[in-house]
Amino acid sequence: MKYVLLIAGDETAAAEHANDGCGGWDAEMAARGVLYGGAGLRPPADATTVRVRQGDTLLTDGPFAESREQIGGFCLIDCSDLAEAIEIAAKHPAATYGSIEVRPLL
Repeated sequence: MKYVLLIAGDETAAAEHANDGCGGWDAEMAARGVLYGGAGLRPPADATTVRVRQGDTLLTDGPFAESREQIGGFCLIDCSDLAEAIEIAAKHPAATYGSIEVRPLL
């Protein structure tokens, strides 16, 4: 089953760890055959939020919601079940300073 790991954290904490990379996590997961891709994201200030309401396209610069934690990246994994997905997420270095939402794909 495929899952996306949504990696979130405080921008300050994420900036402190920006040069850490994944600390070998990505190489380990690729060797296990479960990592199918992923990427870090530019800061929330660089985002543009798009909404269409009654035929009008509305744009908002920056993040849509003000919150302490923002999505900073994602990984796509394919594993046997939710328990394995959680085990993989828990090994990601970002889990030590942020949070990782594990969400199954449709």
